[in-house]
Order: sequence, then structure tokens, then C-alpha cells
Amino acid sequence: MISASMVKELRERTGAGMMDCKRALTETDGDLDKAVELLREKGLAAAAKKAGRIAAEGLVFTYITEDMKVGSVVEVNCETDFVADNEEFITLTKNVAMQAAETTSTTIDELISEKYIGDKSVTVNDAVSALIAKLGENMSVRRFQKFSIDNGIVQSYVHGGGRIGVLVELSCDKQDDVLTQIAKDVAMQIAAASPLFLDNTCVDTETLEKEKEIYRVQALNEGKPEKIVEKMVMGRVNKYYKEVCLLEQVWVKNADYTITKYLQEESKKLGAEIKITRFVRFERGEGIEKKVEDFAEEVRRQVEGK
Repeated sequence: MISASMVKELRERTGAGMMDCKRALTETDGDLDKAVELLREKGLAAAAKKAGRIAAEGLVFTYITEDMKVGSVVEVNCETDFVADNEEFITLTKNVAMQAAETTSTTIDELISEKYIGDKSVTVNDAVSALIAKLGENMSVRRFQKFSIDNGIVQSYVHGGGRIGVLVELSCDKQDDVLTQIAKDVAMQIAAASPLFLDNTCVDTETLEKEKEIYRVQALNEGKPEKIVEKMVMGRVNKYYKEVCLLEQVWVKNADYTITKYLQEESKKLGAEIKITRFVRFERGEGIEKKVEDFAEEVRRQVEGK
């Protein structure tokens, strides 16, 4: 006899529909654990059916350990902002960020194969698939980055409720509370100004040569004589550095300072050199091509149960 309380408990554990829970319990002779497994298997099938749909919404989250020596940033995607606001999706993303800070994995495939920090009985991939089955949208853990430092701190900044996430690492031999505010200032700069490189030595040759060629053609198209084209190219390259290199950017909080000058001033006050060793900036959905849906076609598919 399958009781209402058994169905209720299974629903709470899996998030599946009432009739699905009742059928699963019937098929497993009332064994709750086997019913959970059966629904998970069916959930995985449902998740696979949704896997072809574009997931370009979602959240970027960060996690910093209490001692600020380790930090992570992750992007977890879904299909709509409605699901991105769902508490279970938010919890999943936060847990994945915490997991990324603890992991020794270096790839997404390795990370999602680990036991999930929110429920050690399943993997991260299982947890994602279960939520896909429950909320009805394709989801994926798209990317993550982890920083760890001994002499210095790791800090983060999340903007726009999870639209942009920044992780920054500062090295300094002297530990002081002021480093936290400096790191936060730098993280906010990265979020606002979108630097691509730390400094001009980090700009790869291919990128630099492409920029030079663009500036060279621009100068020639402006009718400039060959003898001054190269000077114009170098002038524009220097301007390019100020736009894309973090240390050469104008500080958003004080236009009289570059980030380099800001760090120099703070280093003098502290009595120890403060250096930005690395950073990463994730923006939700960047690089994902969103598919424009035909509303009538979408309704047709829903009616047909596709």
C-alpha cells in the first residue's frame, strides 16, 4: 500500500510530480531509495532531452575562504532569468563555487565528476541533472577558475546580481587589513573596465600584430605619408595598452591615477610592495550565441510535449 506520506516524502526528496512519485513507488514496491534512483534515471533522460537547448542565462558566483588565501569564480548557465532567480539554482551555483575553491581539478569534466559538496551521495553532474529534471530547463556548469596564494590575498567582486564576477590575486609580504580594500578596488576596476591583460608584456604577439595592421591600414586610408605611419601606429598601440592592460588603465575611482600609480601610493603607505599577480573576469553568457526562438514554434513544441 503506497501511502500519501510516502509520496510526499519522495516529492520532497526529488522534486518530481505527485503521479510520477506514486508510479515510482509502485514500481519499486514502496522502497523509497529505489524510487529515488528510478526517478533520477528518468530525470537523467529528461535532462538529456533538454541538453540541445541554448543555456545563456544563469549566474556568475565567487567564493573566498575565510583567510582570503583561496578563491574561486564559476559560471553556471540556464535558459531563462526566471530559473536564474530560483533559490535552488542559486544554491547550486553557490555550492559549485565553494566546490571549485576546494577542488584539485583543472577541467570542468573533472569538476562535475566529483562528489557534490551539497550532497556527497551524488556527483556535481548528477545534481545538475536532477535540477534540470525538476525545473525543466537545460543547465550546465560552464567554467571555473581557482586562485591560491601564500603571501597575499585573493578577493572577489560580483556585479549585477551575478552578471559579472571578478577574481583578483594580490601579492604582498606584509599582511594588513588594507589589502582587502585595495583588492576590492582593483576587482571593481576589472568589472567596470574589462581589461584583457595585466600589462603590455602579457599581450600576445598575434593580438599585437593584428592591432598594428589595423592601425597601419587606418593611417594609410587617412592619406598619411609612409614615413609617419609607423609613428602613428606606435602611438595608437600605446593607447590600446591603456585600454586593455589593467596596470595602465585609468583608475575609475580617481582619474588622476592609473592602477599602477594607485598601487605605488598604497605600497608606500603600507611599507611593502603590493602587486597584482593575476585576475579573471567572467561575464554571464559571453561567447554563447543565443538562439532566437519562434514563439509559435515554441508553443507547438510544448503542445506536442517536445
